[in-house]
Amino acid sequence: MKKGKISNAVIRRLPRYCRYLSSLHREGVERISSSALGNNMGLTASQIRQDLSCFGEFGQQGYGYNVEKLYQEVSEILYLHKQREAVLIGVGNLGRALIQNFDFSDSGFHLGAAFDIDPALIGTEINGIPILGALALENYLAEHDVAVAVLTLPGRYAQGMADMLMDKGVRGIWNFTNFDFEVKEEHNDVVVENIHFSDSLRVLSYQIGE
Repeated sequence: MKKGKISNAVIRRLPRYCRYLSSLHREGVERISSSALGNNMGLTASQIRQDLSCFGEFGQQGYGYNVEKLYQEVSEILYLHKQREAVLIGVGNLGRALIQNFDFSDSGFHLGAAFDIDPALIGTEINGIPILGALALENYLAEHDVAVAVLTLPGRYAQGMADMLMDKGVRGIWNFTNFDFEVKEEHNDVVVENIHFSDSLRVLSYQIGE
């Protein structure tokens, strides 16, 4: 599989390809042209061909793409088959909602445990996920190869928690705290995905106009 310096814009389109191809596969569609796929996604056929060419040769001229095969290829590009370990920190309303409703495995991760300071939660399970005390987090990280931490705790705790996680070898942070914490130079290989619901809603406010 060809892979070099890939633009962030291409990378952020890959999950959309995966989502649409998965939907087509479930509907029984066996093959699709780049034009038809582009129409579904609001992209040009040329853009789709350019994006996929960053990773290799897909499809045949006059035949299009085998939907199931392309879905599997894009899934592998996104490493969804790895099922890497994740933990969630902060089991408030948002954390609980993610545990109960979000399919981590469909996005390539196994949610192994969640952590909180509330004695009423510690020792319980939500949707089969054990809720452990915050004091148990460091030992858990030492005993498990945790790739990603999901932060849904109050923003005032974000920087300290992120520093500890990065020190312990966590390679990615999915940050819902609404606080963009600093990543120290020694951790510049750690990937942080900041999720700001308010930013998205404000963009929508602008787009709908007066």
